Amino acid sequence: MSERTDASSVGLDGFNLALPKGTGVATYARTLSHALRGMGRSVDVLYGLNVPKRARPALRETLFFAALGEGRTGGEPPDKKSLLREALLAPWPRTLLEVPIRGQVVTDAMAERLPAYDRLFTLPSLFHVARRYFRRYGEFMTVRVPRPPAIMHWTYPLPLRLAGARNVYTLHDLVPLRLPFTSLDDRRYYYRLVRRCVAEADHICTVSETSRRDILATLGGDPERITNTYQAVRPPADAAPEPRVLASRLRGLFGLKPGRYFLFFGAIEPKKNLGRLIEAYLAAELADPLVIAGPRAWKSEEELRLLGGAHGEKLLERGRIRLLEYVPAAQLAALVRGAKAVLFPSLYEGFGLPAVEAMALGAPVMTSTAGASPEIVGDAALLVDPYNVGGMIQALRRLDDDEGLRAALAAAGPRRAERFGMAPYQSRLEALHRRVLDAPRPVPRRSPLELSLEPG
Repeated sequence: MSERTDASSVGLDGFNLALPKGTGVATYARTLSHALRGMGRSVDVLYGLNVPKRARPALRETLFFAALGEGRTGGEPPDKKSLLREALLAPWPRTLLEVPIRGQVVTDAMAERLPAYDRLFTLPSLFHVARRYFRRYGEFMTVRVPRPPAIMHWTYPLPLRLAGARNVYTLHDLVPLRLPFTSLDDRRYYYRLVRRCVAEADHICTVSETSRRDILATLGGDPERITNTYQAVRPPADAAPEPRVLASRLRGLFGLKPGRYFLFFGAIEPKKNLGRLIEAYLAAELADPLVIAGPRAWKSEEELRLLGGAHGEKLLERGRIRLLEYVPAAQLAALVRGAKAVLFPSLYEGFGLPAVEAMALGAPVMTSTAGASPEIVGDAALLVDPYNVGGMIQALRRLDDDEGLRAALAAAGPRRAERFGMAPYQSRLEALHRRVLDAPRPVPRRSPLELSLEPG
């Protein structure tokens, strides 16, 4: 297999991109793909979806998008439990199957989920097999594709490496190690994985100076091989609607009035601190409702505990608190634009994409003094101690009463968000790629396991 010597092509993993409702990492990967396309790069995406190698090339596109529509990531165990699963762990490289894209599948309904891409590859249960491989052998599993890209950018810590490419891994934050009580991750596995990423990667990418400091302090590594590119916020596909149009959409879709509700959006999980936010909102006795838009995740019941029982049912019935679950991107943009303020007092963020997205859309933002949030929002948001409910109550009352404060934050937000626009992001990516490609080419790595299987 030939190897490129420039950055004309970059690979991305499709692990989070395959999720039907997406995550912050999926948004990161999708935005990265569009940034690369705008830089003139071609983009290869490596998935773990079930397209049999025996499938005819003409059928692979149909099978690929059918599997993508099922909402599986390739991180799940195979459906069929057999001895073949053990054979998949043999210590030699895996070759991914290319999915020829001929335009026979109408993908318009999936447009929000799809990255920019030129070539697609897949291997059934790729990410599940790689995880088991790392647990068994303590090494990253090697994968191959024809004409590999110059850089393979793993958008998440995954125990995989692409042969023939410079392998870059994004570590967004170290929350499983810094706040282990807020996630379901296997902490021992995660620690081994991220340590190996730092030790073996051609480069580590992260999304804030806060995260970069955490990585160096916790995992060590060469500071010259750890780069902060921040993230980018892509503008919505639709231009901002006229006020009367926005009011009509909010009234028709959600029964809400512009400027007459507070908004939280994001996954309902311990890290997002929604439980304390609800407590502060109720204690502040505000007239306008709190709208919560986001899918329920681990320990969501605990975060929503104040909405249980008879009292909680009354709050929901009276509309003081509205639970909207998952909201598509276009509808969410309308919700953000119409909010009196967006509330995001997270316990810890490596970047804090919801706060920047809200600022970019001109919504006043209240966010946290913890993690990277102060670094990202600067003076364009109201900061609160995420553990101090009393302080949060005062901040909510200020936002409710002080129209001048809301106007100032609404004006400052878009200016601050410009720092995380596509053009500055592409400049940072360009510098990262030059650094990666200008570094001495490493000797092609062969694991001891592969070498031990060679004859003679």
